[in-house]
Amino acid sequence: MKAYQELSREELLSLKAKLEKDYEDVKGKGLKLDMSRGKPSVAQLEMGMDIFDVLNSQSDMISREGVDVRNYGVLDGLSEAKHMMANIMGVQAENVIIYGNASLNIMYDAVSSAVTHGVMGSTPWCRLDKVKFLCPVPGYDRHFAITQYFGIEMITVPMTPQGPDMDLVEKLVSEDESIKGIWCVPKYSNPQGYTYSDETVRRFANLKPAAKDFRIFWDNAYSVHHLYDEEERQDQLLEILSECEKAGNPDMVYEFASTSKISFSGAGVAAIASSQKNLECIRKALTIQTIGYDKINQLRHVRYFKDFEGIKAHMRKHAALMRPKFEAVLKVLEEELAGTGIGEWTRPNGGYFISFESMEGCAKEIVAKCKEAGVTMTGAGATYPYGRDPRDSNIRIAPTYPSPEELALATDLFVLCVKLVSVEKLLENYAGGGNGFSDRLAG
Repeated sequence: MKAYQELSREELLSLKAKLEKDYEDVKGKGLKLDMSRGKPSVAQLEMGMDIFDVLNSQSDMISREGVDVRNYGVLDGLSEAKHMMANIMGVQAENVIIYGNASLNIMYDAVSSAVTHGVMGSTPWCRLDKVKFLCPVPGYDRHFAITQYFGIEMITVPMTPQGPDMDLVEKLVSEDESIKGIWCVPKYSNPQGYTYSDETVRRFANLKPAAKDFRIFWDNAYSVHHLYDEEERQDQLLEILSECEKAGNPDMVYEFASTSKISFSGAGVAAIASSQKNLECIRKALTIQTIGYDKINQLRHVRYFKDFEGIKAHMRKHAALMRPKFEAVLKVLEEELAGTGIGEWTRPNGGYFISFESMEGCAKEIVAKCKEAGVTMTGAGATYPYGRDPRDSNIRIAPTYPSPEELALATDLFVLCVKLVSVEKLLENYAGGGNGFSDRLAG
């Protein structure tokens, strides 16, 4: 396929006229589709409905250690729930505290506590002149929203297929004491679907931050969320807590996970894993914050999944529903855009997203045209702090929620909008006296 940058002005104008007609035809269909968030589909949710049959009014409500889950007690979670979440994260159960229904809430609490009370006896961040966080980009908008909410300055670090640019991370954290943390989605990252290499994890574990209260916020949201059953298609992530301990930095990591995309979104079990010193400080705050989290829900999940093999079997069912959607989107992108020079995209083995890079200066207009024609996508710029993508090129594609039929319509429209906006951009370049080649792909 001929690259659009190689087309003459006349060829671009002719192509623009055809694309505009096609776009108006699609607008006339009255589409109303949502690809804005990485949500499980209705079919995925229906698949787990029998979890509600596990506990009823006749059920034994006593945990393995003799705890009546209907009553007060057990501040940091049932032991069997700790083992369940430890298996999901690949850590030891003694390093786990069970929270409520969402890991995002734990991350917010961790930042909030650091702001108001400091980290393990350090100066509360609110008393410091400047607090900064490193943010690998493109990244997760809800992470950035937390640090922005607390007025923390965010510094971007480019992502690579092996993880964040560790040369830059090492330099920044070692030189600047005001840098207090970094956001990470280390496995099947949001939105690119990259998994950090062993070298990257070890370099994280061996960081020498200037700030004694520096913490790695390790959001292991997609630890078991493979798209393929074959082991060779499943990314593996080195376990960071043990690596930090080997490196003499046992307290440097907060690891987060939940069952939100395993059982039910917002109705699962969430957990934090960290060193014993970190957990001790967290428990002190929890004694003030809560009497305890929902042990009935913890017991429900443990009895439903039974063990880690049960979780993996359930995730294979998720993959069977998700994989065809990812492959369908990738097939259209490959057939329609490969060789055109107007887009690049990731091909993840797991997670919930495909990351698309348009020509520089096109992402916002592509997303706007999709919305105008009836398909809502994640806002352009959302994958960067403050919603500002400096190249205006990254678009997060979330294939999971629409039905296969809706997804086919949405993907065709997306590709059409990419083509149309790219042609318009190249024609602008001609009008400005260029030769059609100056607007290259981002990254």
